[in-house]
Amino acid sequence: MVVLSCKNIHKSYGVETVLENITFNINDGEKVGLIGPNGAGKSTLFKILTGKMQQDDGELFIDKSKTLGYLAQHLSLNSSNTIYEEMLVVFQDLINIEKKLSKLEKLMDEPYDKNNQEYHNKLINDYTTYSELYTNRGGYIYKSEINRVLKGLGFIENAFNKKIELLSGGQKTRVALCKLLLTKPDILLLDEPTNHLDLDAIEWLEDYIKNYKGTTILISHDRYFLDSVTSITMELINGHINFYNGNYTNFIDLKEKNYNVQLKAYNLQQAEIKRQEEVIERYKSFNREKSIKAAESRQKMLDKIVRLDAPDKPPELRNVVFETQINSGNDVLHIENLNKSFNEKKLFENIAFNINRGEKTALIGENGRGKTTLFKIIMNETPKDDGICELGKNVIIGYYDQEQSNLNNDKTVIDEVWDDFPKLTTTQIRNALAAFLFTGDDVFKTISSLSGGEKCRINLLKLILSKSNFLLLDEPTNHLDIMSREALEKALLEYNGTILVISHDRYFLNKVVNKIYELNESEIKEYLGNYNYYVEKKKNPLRFEEIQETTGKTKTQIKQERKKKNELEKSKKKERLKVKNIEDQISDLENAIIELENKLCVEEIYSNPKESEKINKQLLESKDKLDELYNKWETYL
Repeated sequence: MVVLSCKNIHKSYGVETVLENITFNINDGEKVGLIGPNGAGKSTLFKILTGKMQQDDGELFIDKSKTLGYLAQHLSLNSSNTIYEEMLVVFQDLINIEKKLSKLEKLMDEPYDKNNQEYHNKLINDYTTYSELYTNRGGYIYKSEINRVLKGLGFIENAFNKKIELLSGGQKTRVALCKLLLTKPDILLLDEPTNHLDLDAIEWLEDYIKNYKGTTILISHDRYFLDSVTSITMELINGHINFYNGNYTNFIDLKEKNYNVQLKAYNLQQAEIKRQEEVIERYKSFNREKSIKAAESRQKMLDKIVRLDAPDKPPELRNVVFETQINSGNDVLHIENLNKSFNEKKLFENIAFNINRGEKTALIGENGRGKTTLFKIIMNETPKDDGICELGKNVIIGYYDQEQSNLNNDKTVIDEVWDDFPKLTTTQIRNALAAFLFTGDDVFKTISSLSGGEKCRINLLKLILSKSNFLLLDEPTNHLDIMSREALEKALLEYNGTILVISHDRYFLNKVVNKIYELNESEIKEYLGNYNYYVEKKKNPLRFEEIQETTGKTKTQIKQERKKKNELEKSKKKERLKVKNIEDQISDLENAIIELENKLCVEEIYSNPKESEKINKQLLESKDKLDELYNKWETYL
């Protein structure tokens, strides 16, 4: 049964057409993913569906017997309420019934008056009616439902009484999502529901929506989430809707096949149109009555052809390539017994791990655990409480801030990039911006006027231009559309530097990283694989060991292999120590050379030939020694 439909919906902003002839039907209980590039009009379509915006033309049908709930990216909440009080707003009818039942109980406790039997009978009847109503509407379970949803989306019980006005933007979004889920509308519209959720909360929401009895339409760039939840995919592109049966992975396959078929048909038609036009021009050139009539006849036939549109191809990032200015040493980051607390809140303690050159590593953990703080400690922007945090030789950090706090809202796009890289020419800066979809007058937009996705693209461009060899990426895929995410993934896979990334994007984690660190309060756990490996290892810690032991190898063979592996690790560790020793020597020698060069600038020395000759001799010997050390160091690269 159709519960929601659109027919020829049209919406424009001035001369810009956002939606054109949008037509689709959605049946009861279907789970639909709405995808498309940033700025395609997905949120606009949602606003039309909810009545928050009026379409210019077309028909909208929503089953009147169905309730509709909408989670926008930006929602208003009663800031004076606590989190729990805001949830209770949903159940105000039940709370009113509770009050009536309480009042009736007090009246029923009054002494029985046999002369007023009718009054007492009414009390009993009213109490029975309201009790049944209270039970049927979930009066005895709504508080546990509130607890379940709040905890599922990452709120601990101690935070239930926290005022909404004290929450961060991400926490407020989660509160709004909790509130919406508790209303249980028949048709659920969700706009980027996984933003600001940690992995546990995303998985909980995933299960919740899969088991949700109503109809769900969700805007999302989370491909893993779409794959798990949806069975229908609608792509909004170039103002119109393309409809596909299946989840995101099915959509990718079907879209490629459709695109190839449509492109072939389009090219064949274009070739035929061109051939016919050439024939018409040739007939006209004869300039005879018969040939002119033939040309006119062919032109009429050509005019009747229903011309095919070129198949949709969204704008995509071009030339996204991360390069390094120089290679770092093999040891990129060493952390040992690291502790950090804020006031009485302990973020983590005694954590230890190492990152080597070329590794692509993810850092995961619950929201508020201190992942971003750890990044700040690595960059020496936040002091550690205790422990060791050391960067290796020639490590150049490039940091991607999910909050985009490094951008100056008063600057134009071109100035924001150019001021950081003043040596670039006008052509170089315009070409770089064009590769990230900033063309024409777009480069003169102020940063404050940009969308979240556009700000992300600016920061990614600056990161590329920095040519850093150690990337610290804090939620790099947030606000990026799917095409931009895929371009970023491809670039990072080809990058020859080192990556440490905080991300809740499971698709991204599966594709890019080969090692995951899970940050907890008292430890950091290492998983040598992608996200799927991490999930399986969490469910069954012995699974991969069991697979190994069923390969037909004896216990002795397995033991010997493990011994060899341990010996290899020890050998690698010794090698890393040798490299570190060489790097320390290089650093000391470089400082000594600078001191000697400074001495040659002192009048007492450069005016004294004997002393000057002595210093120059030391300088040449030091430089020769430095060359030897660099050659030795390069053998370990």
